[in-house]
Amino acid sequence: MLFEGLELVSALATLAACLVSVTLLLAVSQQLWQLRWAATRDKSCKLPIPKGSMGFPLIGETGHWLLQGSGFQSSRREKYGNVFKTHLLGRPLIRVTGAENVRKILMGEHHLVSTEWPRSTRMLLGPNTVSNSIGDIHRNKRKVRTLSSFFRALPPLTSGSPTCLSAFQVFSKIFSHEALESYLPKIQLVIQDTLRAWSSHPEAINVYQEAQKLTFRMAIRVLLGFSIPEEDLGHLFEVYQQFVENVFSLPVDLPFSGYRRGIQARQILQKGLEKAIREKLQCTQGKDYSDALDLLIESSKEHGKEMTMQELKDGTLELIFAAYATTASASTSLIMQLLKHPTVLEKLREELRAHGILHSGGCPCEGTLRLDTLSGLRYLDCVIKEVMRLFTPISGGYRTVLQTFELDGFQIPKGWSVMYSIRDTHDTAPVFKDVNVFDPDRFSQARSEDKDGRFHYLPFGGGVRTCLGKHLAKLFLKVLAVELASTSRFELATRTFPRITLVPVLHPVDGLSVKFFGLDSNQNKILPETEAMLSATV
Repeated sequence: MLFEGLELVSALATLAACLVSVTLLLAVSQQLWQLRWAATRDKSCKLPIPKGSMGFPLIGETGHWLLQGSGFQSSRREKYGNVFKTHLLGRPLIRVTGAENVRKILMGEHHLVSTEWPRSTRMLLGPNTVSNSIGDIHRNKRKVRTLSSFFRALPPLTSGSPTCLSAFQVFSKIFSHEALESYLPKIQLVIQDTLRAWSSHPEAINVYQEAQKLTFRMAIRVLLGFSIPEEDLGHLFEVYQQFVENVFSLPVDLPFSGYRRGIQARQILQKGLEKAIREKLQCTQGKDYSDALDLLIESSKEHGKEMTMQELKDGTLELIFAAYATTASASTSLIMQLLKHPTVLEKLREELRAHGILHSGGCPCEGTLRLDTLSGLRYLDCVIKEVMRLFTPISGGYRTVLQTFELDGFQIPKGWSVMYSIRDTHDTAPVFKDVNVFDPDRFSQARSEDKDGRFHYLPFGGGVRTCLGKHLAKLFLKVLAVELASTSRFELATRTFPRITLVPVLHPVDGLSVKFFGLDSNQNKILPETEAMLSATV
């Protein structure tokens, strides 16, 4: 018994020693990790590095960021201020909030900072995409120019240079008034078909998942002009979801890692895209408009440069990425706010009636929408602006520091990454009254709260990298809002609204469960299969 007792004491002592050793090792390694980044400060600058924590060795605060969502930025901003340091997705990062701080970053493009994505994003999107040289989700909508090696071969773009003007002219074509007018009927048809499908579904639908399918379909059918069979399109969408879920992951290529899953999804996607591209190039008849891919191919030929298949695949993948995640996020937020605020929905319907889009009885008028009609819907514009203010799909934009500069009393060291925060700048902007309240009238002509500061409201970025595709994004959201208000009735299928997470874009944690009751926009009457259900809700 005595020996057994001594053995137990010895085992416990050994275990305790091991625990103490591991604890000390972790503490020392974390301290060395903090010192490692503190040593990177620019010795020639007397200003200190921003306050903050670099987290744990190698992984930094990536785990905290993924788990805390919106609470990560707000909690650290409260503790450290509008400029703080952290370590996310394998690299040191300084996060920045506030109009003046954001202005300095956006206006410092090319001499203070240069746009760059996280390494995992750059690798997964591919070598022939703009993210490897310019970056930012919103900016991608503008700079799909890397579809062509012509654009990849261009020197760094600077405002006023002939190269910049040439690239700008190409993208002005893609997002011009004429191009948007040609996209509009196709976008409207895709949305109408989708809402009919939602309304005919016997059960409630997950709006975020369905919005992802909708925006994916819009990108494939309208922007790229691909004629992919529905079954193949469904499979391609599932693979694409796996790809997007891992675009923002730790760049560690190990079995079962998110990064490895993203690589595998990319390989499958590229095979499907190559097949669609070859079919598109072989079948050029029967089209009544030029899609974005057509315009880019034509532009590259005008400049004497044929695109390789790999450049086409990388470029189309990036274009889908640009049009997909953020628009699906904003579409879900739009539907959620119309559910939360029925008075806003009714006021929107009143505006549609005043412009002849809705009959006084509530049924939609016949005919397709036009750009000039949508431009005249002032309240609709206010609703979309408020959705984008309060529920900006992405947190902000990444930049790499080219030379050390001062920001809010701190030095921003050369070589570090800096991320300007869009959503938190909106949340803290003094120009907005009652910032947490959904109030579209804040953007009315009478109030115009967004006019009081150039960088207080920037859902599509700012400076020389302002998103050229913002007009297409807003067009899609406006058409969706019009169709929702004029052809559908819908209600929340759960007792409470879901929580929101921010990774990889803002979206409901468990989706948004909604039951739709449709109106047939062509026959101006309630669909037979939904008549009984609709009567029960009136």
